[in-house]
Amino acid sequence: MSLITLDNITRTYKIGKNKVHALENANLTIGFSELTAIMGASGSGKSTLLNIIGLLDKPTSGTYFLEGKSTSHLNENELAELRNHKVGFVFQAFFLLPKLSIEQNVALPLLYRNINYQNARLKAREHLDQVGILHLAANKPNQLSGGERQRAAIARALVGNPEILLADEPTGALDSKTGQAIMDLFMDLHKNQERTIIIVTHDPAISEQCARTIYLSDGKIVSKDEYKMTGHVPHEI
Repeated sequence: MSLITLDNITRTYKIGKNKVHALENANLTIGFSELTAIMGASGSGKSTLLNIIGLLDKPTSGTYFLEGKSTSHLNENELAELRNHKVGFVFQAFFLLPKLSIEQNVALPLLYRNINYQNARLKAREHLDQVGILHLAANKPNQLSGGERQRAAIARALVGNPEILLADEPTGALDSKTGQAIMDLFMDLHKNQERTIIIVTHDPAISEQCARTIYLSDGKIVSKDEYKMTGHVPHEI
């Protein structure tokens, strides 16, 4: 059984009188403990695909199976509960709350699970130590560098012990050296904790470090050769 199975998934939006296929007839399986990249140009459907996998959005048609169980019948509260326990998110823009300390930001997902603050705080510190910034626990986000803020965001994503870690352009706002340090952290998490990690990126240097790359073009999953023909990826890759 695969961890993630997309069966003929389509996501359509209405813009005025026109229908736009953000994702069209997508079929995909991702196994337990896979490190996978999703590549595509802006507007190719990468974020839509990630949002569906992360239970933030529902497909217009098709079925999403998580651990062999269909998610189609779940209501918003059930989706939120499943998402809170199964999925961790890392975004390009970090989305740390500016008035809270880094420790408080990381503890927040556990407070939503009604875990008492003392236990949530201990877990937050444990994960800040894991990503190498425990010494910054009392700082506010604006006192951290971009790379440090992304490490804090990764700690926040991990604190609930999710089975799936989704990262949307996690190195996009960072310089190449800092971005590689973040990628090294993802690879370490994958190797030592056997987490399923899915990274959306437009950077071939990031995707080639993953075991597998899924290519998107105009809302469709395509082969590597088809993707090369769009001109979005160098032919030497």
